[in-house]
Amino acid sequence: MTADESVPARPLVYAHRGASADFAEHTRAAYLRALADGADGVECDVHLTRDQHVVLLHDANLDRTSDGTGPVAERTVDQLRLLDFCSWKGVRIPEAYGPRSEQFLTLPDLLDLLRAAGREVGLAIELKHPSPYQLKLEDRVLELLRAEGWDARTSRLGNIRVTFMSFSPDSVRHLLKAVPPQFICQLVDDVNVTEIREELGLGPFTGSAVANVMKAAQLEGERILNDGEVAIAGPGIDYVRRHPGTVGRWLNSGRRFRVWTVDAENDVALCRELGIQEITTNRPGQVLALLRQPALAAGTPTQSRPPL
Repeated sequence: MTADESVPARPLVYAHRGASADFAEHTRAAYLRALADGADGVECDVHLTRDQHVVLLHDANLDRTSDGTGPVAERTVDQLRLLDFCSWKGVRIPEAYGPRSEQFLTLPDLLDLLRAAGREVGLAIELKHPSPYQLKLEDRVLELLRAEGWDARTSRLGNIRVTFMSFSPDSVRHLLKAVPPQFICQLVDDVNVTEIREELGLGPFTGSAVANVMKAAQLEGERILNDGEVAIAGPGIDYVRRHPGTVGRWLNSGRRFRVWTVDAENDVALCRELGIQEITTNRPGQVLALLRQPALAAGTPTQSRPPL
């Protein structure tokens, strides 16, 4: 691979849970809008249902993004299809993007949308942990992809380029048994005990215990990237700003970068300036427009401009 091939003219733009600034995340409308906006790829989070279907949801519980409650893992796929995953966003769905009853997606549903795109498109699958099904989640995803015609050697499924991601080092190591390292992304982020306690509603002792587990996973993820066990580094944009030395070392050692979640104009400029190859954003159309601007194309940060 030549230098020109490894660093594209602009970062590839992946739509984070679809165009999730416009429509409810992980819905048919969000992904169709992302494709219409010209996103180079889309990102999704996956969980297993009680009847072992792979479904597109970020949270392990239904409360935030649907009118249901409780764990995703305790519902069947048919039960999930009866829930409303759109109304919380408060946005009208255009008729062309399908009725509300068809917005919930399984992984095969998303594959169908991407196949119909009429062009090459990337698919970044994040495997969510902890999962009550543990590494059976990875096995089920790979089994499903193989049944759809996915080729592990090239990680392609027709016009779809498939990559895999996780914060869990155990997940990454398990994937490496079946997937070449160039198609696997180790996600990393800083662990903040206070934020974890507040986000999960935990007390000081439980919160600290959970944070310690997450910190151990962060350190192991960093080690995996330091040792080059996988080809793609997946830090958050805040991590990129806080750890310029680590980011520079990984870039210089050949790690490909997929940075999330890049919505603000100055963050887009920073990624371009650093030579980041892929960025994940809730606003693919706007970010693509920014990347076409001459100032940003030259890698000049425009921090005085307001965020998107």
